[in-house]
Formats: sequence, structure tokens, C-alpha cells
Amino acid sequence: MKSTVVWKEKMEFDGQVDGLTVPMDAKPPLGRQNGATPKELVALGIGGCTAMDVIALLKKHKQLPKSIRVDIDIQTSSGKYPAVFEKAVLTYIAEGEVDSEILKEAVHLSQSKYCGVSAMMTKAFPIEYRIILNEREIGTGFASFED
Repeated sequence: MKSTVVWKEKMEFDGQVDGLTVPMDAKPPLGRQNGATPKELVALGIGGCTAMDVIALLKKHKQLPKSIRVDIDIQTSSGKYPAVFEKAVLTYIAEGEVDSEILKEAVHLSQSKYCGVSAMMTKAFPIEYRIILNEREIGTGFASFED
């Protein structure tokens, strides 16, 4: 995988990969917040990776939810520079006619076997997860990948 980051102006950059462009910027006062920060993109990478896994696994079992989202809550170190991620909590929120056991297994497989972004990040900080189906918590766990 090759990608490029190109400076535009002030603290604005364009990330480019495979013909796609992702805007990046810093928060004020350094930037104008015209794009996600690099740390925000890492958080989105974790969420996007696992969400794609879960949807793919649910499709395999013909269990398509009406909706699904992953909320990513990341705690960062305070009082230290650079501030780094210390813990992430992923909350999977699904609605619809989905078998709860299949959903739990899909999340577990994503967070133990398939999600490469989570696998990389767990080397730096713990990732916890919660699963909510139709407004009811049905499971919790921690990302754990074999080396």
C-alpha cells in the first residue's frame, strides 16, 4: 500500500491513496478544522475496519441489520506530550431482525481474527467493545489477537 500526503496551505493537507483524497487539518488555532486530524483518522480506521468485517460476516449469514454503527471512544494520555491513545471502547449499535448470537460472533471474530487495524492498535493500547442490539446490550469483550 502506498499513499501520499500533500500540503495545501496553513495546516491543511490532502491524503491521497488509489486516486482518492482525504482532507486533513488541525483544530484551531493552528488549523481551520477543514478535515479530520491524523489521530481522528486512526480512530475512524479502527471503526471502519471492524464495521466492514461485521457487515461482511452478517451478510455471509444472511443477517442484514436495518442499521449498524460503531461508536469509537478513545481515551488519550493527559499531561504528557505527545498525547497518545491509552484505551479505546468500541460500541456496536445494531437495529433490526438480527440473530444476537451471530452478531456477537461477528464482532468477536472481527476483534480476534480479521480486523488488521485493531490487531495493530492492540499492540499499543487495549480495545474494549460493547454490542447493543435493538437498544439492549447483548455482549462485551476485549480485542485479542494471536501473534
